[in-house]
Amino acid sequence: MLVIEKGVILHSQCKITPNQFNCMISRNIERVLFALLQKYPAINITGPRQSGKTTLVKNLTNDYNYFSLENPDTRLFAESDPRGFLSSAGKKFILDEVQYVPELFSYLQEILDNSSENGKVILLGSQSFLMNQHISQSLAGRVASLKLLPLSYSELKSANLNSQNIDTILFKGGYPRLYNEDIEPVHFFPHYIETYLQRDVRLLRNIENLTAFVRFIKLCAGRVGSILDLSSLASDAGISVNTAKSWLSLLEASYILYFVQPYSGNVNRRMIKSPKLYFYDTGLVCSLLNIEQEKQLETFYLRGNLFENFVFSELIKVRFNAGLPANYNFLRDSKGVEIDCVQELPEGIRFIEIKSSATLSADHIKNIRSLKKIFSKTEDYTVYSGREEPIFHDVKFVNWQNIEQIVF
Repeated sequence: MLVIEKGVILHSQCKITPNQFNCMISRNIERVLFALLQKYPAINITGPRQSGKTTLVKNLTNDYNYFSLENPDTRLFAESDPRGFLSSAGKKFILDEVQYVPELFSYLQEILDNSSENGKVILLGSQSFLMNQHISQSLAGRVASLKLLPLSYSELKSANLNSQNIDTILFKGGYPRLYNEDIEPVHFFPHYIETYLQRDVRLLRNIENLTAFVRFIKLCAGRVGSILDLSSLASDAGISVNTAKSWLSLLEASYILYFVQPYSGNVNRRMIKSPKLYFYDTGLVCSLLNIEQEKQLETFYLRGNLFENFVFSELIKVRFNAGLPANYNFLRDSKGVEIDCVQELPEGIRFIEIKSSATLSADHIKNIRSLKKIFSKTEDYTVYSGREEPIFHDVKFVNWQNIEQIVF
């Protein structure tokens, strides 16, 4: 990806100097996006706020007209005269935060049905629930959907913006603005949370006590990488179980957190049925946990959970960037023997243990060795912080910087 700034051509792999220029970081999802634009009338891209959706499509589609439905004037035009608005949008156009004007979807259906051209419309949104609801009602079969998360480690590495210090990565996270504008996490995330509450929360739910909602998010952060105990979470937050369910659904729909479900294959022993809770970005978790300096992570009691969250999110990013669903689970029996990540493959099962330690240990593979006996064929890995990548009792050790090699 080339970016022209003041007549100078810059390569995407550039170091950012504050106040000089913004660097367009190439996204791994670009190849899939280009391919789908040739095959579908419309593309729908969802993801967290400020994950780079708008920047991605505006830099890759110079022949598209762009409209943000967050703009009051644009939204008023679209709401009052949706047919006229779409007629004036041009031959190809991008509608950003289109969930703000749900009336447009029915008229979009008419436009797409009357056109044989692919790649005509790109829809962007930060609310998966609203977007999917409207698409399934009006645009089913006409739209290909992609998900764009914050920057992956491989994307940062390609732009020479990566760090080999895992605590740096955990603390900063992957939101592009942190890198493009050289913003400190302690300044970025509090404003991000405030913006999220002002826009997304009020759009999806009428939550009167936003202070209680922020406290609830912080309590979720304290449970990162843990089995969800809904009753305990609701009790600590001082809300009902049904309210906790509703708020978790809201956080999930707006790409703040996600759940990894327990493996439900044919396993001949009693297994845990509750999901595990993770966040899409560890930098946001650190902010919610009041971590203000990277060095605090060295002795932080949830450091291992944050490392596990990072690895899981990286695995999911690789899948999403390839236009594929996240097909990961975890496995834990009633005795507490657990495999952090389980991926079902056509040829068998892939086990992935996640350990923040930099030292190779037999303890890192004991659960794999215990549970692989109940499967006919497994492919086994341990992701850890060590530099060496040996094979130990048929388990391949992989440094966290090389996660991509075990995804497909």
